[in-house]
Amino acid sequence: MRGVDHITFGDSGLDRAEDFRRDPRALRDLRSKARIFPVWRGKPLLTADRTALAYVSADSTLPMGLEVFLGRENETAFFAWDVSDLDVRDADNKELGSFFDKSEQTHPDLPAGSAFVDLKRAMAALSPRDGELAAMARSVLDWHRTHGFCANCGAPTTPAKAGFQRVCPACGFQHFPRTDPVVIMLVTYGNDVLLGRNTNWPKGMYSLLAGFIDPSETLEAAVRREVWEEAGVRVGSVRYLASQPWPFPSSLMLGCWGEALGREIAIDPEEIEDARWVSREQMCDALTGHDPELLPARKGAIARFLLENWLADRLDL
Repeated sequence: MRGVDHITFGDSGLDRAEDFRRDPRALRDLRSKARIFPVWRGKPLLTADRTALAYVSADSTLPMGLEVFLGRENETAFFAWDVSDLDVRDADNKELGSFFDKSEQTHPDLPAGSAFVDLKRAMAALSPRDGELAAMARSVLDWHRTHGFCANCGAPTTPAKAGFQRVCPACGFQHFPRTDPVVIMLVTYGNDVLLGRNTNWPKGMYSLLAGFIDPSETLEAAVRREVWEEAGVRVGSVRYLASQPWPFPSSLMLGCWGEALGREIAIDPEEIEDARWVSREQMCDALTGHDPELLPARKGAIARFLLENWLADRLDL
């Protein structure tokens, strides 16, 4: 389908320069012309207007943890610094890490007006390049945070390849960042679309059903299984539409369109809280803010992208 190159966190044309990850000398040379943005506990540093990444100089005195080389554009290299140990303002905000984290963290040594902002909140305002950089940094840094020990022997591991590898000194095992494939389904029946909600979502929020793909499972089989398990709805034909990297923490959302074989719903309460059929007319009202009871998927998410294209009859284009 058309327009997939405009999906948030999608391919901005960044040269990820994988060969430089293996060359420490070349990386040192790149750092002289680098653009470096700090990340605090998964939240990238944004400019005062919250529409772009904010950068610091290579000689910054911030308490840097891990450094990750993200790629380059012409002669400019991009790096992310983990500064999670930085003593920021508002670090104890109760919203921190919540579904709608509106808190912002600042520090006197950061660029004027800049702040660490939740990526879900900011994603729709970022340029494709900044979105890709921020998503990559968040995913890779989170992987390092949770994979400090070797899954083969249990010994501590050390970073390598400019942040895209961890090596176990004890047994020599090599570890690489992982991406979890997830199907997200636009399931339709006539004029209606199937939506569901999880218990931890804000009141009234509904989105497309989604679930992880099992080992040795096709996209089509995963769509049919997940929709049946969560909502008790059988799905017939399935088509792949588009994909979106989703760095929360590190998934690849594979958008599919499935045609339901019936309307009867029987949810599994261990999977979701509710599911319902929503007409085109109600969905249009929800997306334009005119339905007081239905809160749709947020802007920037592939669920919103698929719903908007369904309403515009662009799925076949």
